[in-house]
Amino acid sequence: MAKMTVYHGGYQPVKEPEIRIGRNTKDFGNGFYCTIIKEQAQRWAKRYDTKIVSTYDVCLNPKLNILEFKEMSEKWLDFVYAKMHDYDIVIGAMADDQIYNFISDYMDGVITREQFWVLAKFKYPTHQIAFCSEEALKCLEYRNFEEVL
Repeated sequence: MAKMTVYHGGYQPVKEPEIRIGRNTKDFGNGFYCTIIKEQAQRWAKRYDTKIVSTYDVCLNPKLNILEFKEMSEKWLDFVYAKMHDYDIVIGAMADDQIYNFISDYMDGVITREQFWVLAKFKYPTHQIAFCSEEALKCLEYRNFEEVL
């Protein structure tokens, strides 16, 4: 499988990624989140005083249990809603803060599924890869980092 480059935005270089547990508002549950869109990682980093984007080479292991959503779909919404899974890697669109508010409204019964889809329009493309197991983390090879201005 071909190598690809992914980025992780945060407040420090992450040379040894780890599964982040406990923040249940992530779209695909616990994991280490990256993106193929460098500008998106830069936006993630801008939430912090020190803005760092770590860069990795990735070669996905085809023996891993991988789920990929090509677009936001009914299946994607059900998956984000459920949060529980046993995939090693999940790839797909990311719900930004506004979209996540719509998901919360849907989960709470404030809006219907149809109303969610009317409201859920992205202003720019999004992408995320959640590395959800220790075996998945082995696909990542740290390259470098840069500070975002």
